[in-house]
Amino acid sequence: MFVSPRFLFPLDSGGKIRTTEILRNMKGGRFQVTLVSPRTGDEAMRFERDVAAICDRASYWPGRTPGRWHGMTRMRHLPSDLPIAAATDRSRAGRDLVARELAQEPDLVVFDFVHATVLAPDSLRCRSLLFTHNVEAEIFARHVQVARDPITRSVWRNQYGKMRTFERAALARFDRVIAVSERDRDVMAAEYGANNVSVIPTGVDLEYFGYRDPPANPCVTFTGSMDWMANIDGMEYFMDDVWPRVLARLPAATMTVVGRDPPHHLIERGRRAGVSFTGRVDDIRPHVRNAAAYVIPLRVGGGTRIKAFEAMAMGIPVVSTAIGIEGLDVVSDRHFLLGDTSEAMAAAVVRLLTEPNTGKALARAARALVESKHSNVEVARCFERICVETIDAAGPDHAGARGVAGQT
Repeated sequence: MFVSPRFLFPLDSGGKIRTTEILRNMKGGRFQVTLVSPRTGDEAMRFERDVAAICDRASYWPGRTPGRWHGMTRMRHLPSDLPIAAATDRSRAGRDLVARELAQEPDLVVFDFVHATVLAPDSLRCRSLLFTHNVEAEIFARHVQVARDPITRSVWRNQYGKMRTFERAALARFDRVIAVSERDRDVMAAEYGANNVSVIPTGVDLEYFGYRDPPANPCVTFTGSMDWMANIDGMEYFMDDVWPRVLARLPAATMTVVGRDPPHHLIERGRRAGVSFTGRVDDIRPHVRNAAAYVIPLRVGGGTRIKAFEAMAMGIPVVSTAIGIEGLDVVSDRHFLLGDTSEAMAAAVVRLLTEPNTGKALARAARALVESKHSNVEVARCFERICVETIDAAGPDHAGARGVAGQT
């Protein structure tokens, strides 16, 4: 039984991509999978075949379609004891459905993302696993560091404290936790005393993201959900501090930002600076393959960025901050170029746009790395093995009977 706090389609975020690829490659293996998630009527019609490809059975509670002011209305949860991300996912219908499905006595229940645990009953009577895509509180702490005004900084500091309390309690109540990097596992051990954390690698679809040598042109690209605060911050930083330095050296350079719901102020700023925003697209590959450099200018984030391996698989050389490439087993100047200051990132972008052979060497080395270690098939096998081990480790003192903490 796999509980997702989001309907998984369309695949417009890294978390959705990671989860669906694991489920897709587990189907037909050791488990029959029941997917439990919210869903609207429109989603049921549009994505019926996609859902059938990742699970054996799906069970839904009525979902809510985010309105235009969803980002603002979420702030009504600010006084809650829960962090906003968790409070937003609370659903009576969701909790009731999860309880009914658990009554069918699955061998294992998996909750996807830490905030999905608000959908869990007060005690879990079967073996349980929490799939974490990052250390959530760490993301909030990084927002505190880069906030530009005292009010925003204060809000993020408030949310950091609540998420830290919530995350600590959530990790403690599961038989096992899955992290997406050894670094995340180490942070969970150091910050929360978690000693039940296993690690899976980050994967990529090597056939879908086929390789071509990078083109020789002055084009740069970035992909990511542009309604996610970390991506907004990253692009604001890039457009303010990095892109002008690139244009000073290469006035003909252009940039494309690919991803859903970019904020209006970034679109307007981009029009004046040679940066275009596509909004949501069905296929990112044509936009990425047209670029000679792929940038990840993130100052906030957690877990690992699937986008890095997608670009590397396609043969587009990557320039990234340390946070943007965090948790991936890549080496600077071999698989990517590091740009941890605005000057360094601009210089690295200019280098790729003016030295095609440098980009080609990085691209070929990066593709070889992802081919050797990071196929989605291998990641799913690793996930499945951890699921089996979690069941096999069952004993009278397992964590399933422990109650929910910090979720009132």
